[in-house]
Amino acid sequence: MAIFKYTTGNLKKLEALMEELGYVVRYEKGNFQSGYCMVQDKKIAVINKFYDAEGRINCLLEIISSLDIEAEKLSEKSQKLYRVVNGLVAEEEDVEDTIAGGDQN
Repeated sequence: MAIFKYTTGNLKKLEALMEELGYVVRYEKGNFQSGYCMVQDKKIAVINKFYDAEGRINCLLEIISSLDIEAEKLSEKSQKLYRVVNGLVAEEEDVEDTIAGGDQN
């Protein structure tokens, strides 16, 4: 099981991954239901500027998990990070599926 630490270094790595994917990450104030807003046509991710590093990382993890990414087009460093992020998301989904499945019985 991969452990993802909420550090400013990892935040910078996620921001670099987003940049490599062609997205601009901006931190601004606004009324965000989920803490962020995506401007799809312009590939801009706007994240609540009042979030700390952990909140920003969680938003970026959620955004990255929702994107269609061709990992083979990423740099080797970004591919490794993407695999870690993708593994975390899959683990979270498995937990949610297990919980949902248990409630149905």
